[in-house]
Amino acid sequence: MAHGDTPTHGLTQLGQSVGLPASPEEAVLERVANPQAGHRYNVRFTAPEFTSLCPMTGQPDFAHLVIDYVPGDWLVESKSLKLYLTSFRNHGAFHEDCTIGIARRLVDTLDPAWLRIGGYWYPRGGIPIDVFYQTGPMPADVWIPDQGVPPYRGRG
Repeated sequence: MAHGDTPTHGLTQLGQSVGLPASPEEAVLERVANPQAGHRYNVRFTAPEFTSLCPMTGQPDFAHLVIDYVPGDWLVESKSLKLYLTSFRNHGAFHEDCTIGIARRLVDTLDPAWLRIGGYWYPRGGIPIDVFYQTGPMPADVWIPDQGVPPYRGRG
């Protein structure tokens, strides 16, 4: 790190008052240098109240997202991730597009050693749709806990 730089040097959202991005495409997803680069470990983000819109009806869709990744040189800055995920509130897209789009944006931004996302969507039309993606085999040398989200059982 150059003299005068801090781990947050160059960030535009952390510590600032910023509005909600109008769309995921307009959201700025930021990264910070991994201070533990060279050590393999898992980072987990859980978004139990993720929302987007059905692209056909405009009705809200709800999901519980669990994102695991093994960082390389970069970590996602958590405020920018929160704003990015929140930007889906007024975004119309199918469950598969939201879930895989989030994973691909994170991979493009971070170039992680490994990433997995579980999108556990609440029923639409009586059918829950769960969407899963990972970049490759689960690393054998890193503890990756189960995502802990049970299958949807409804009322009974």
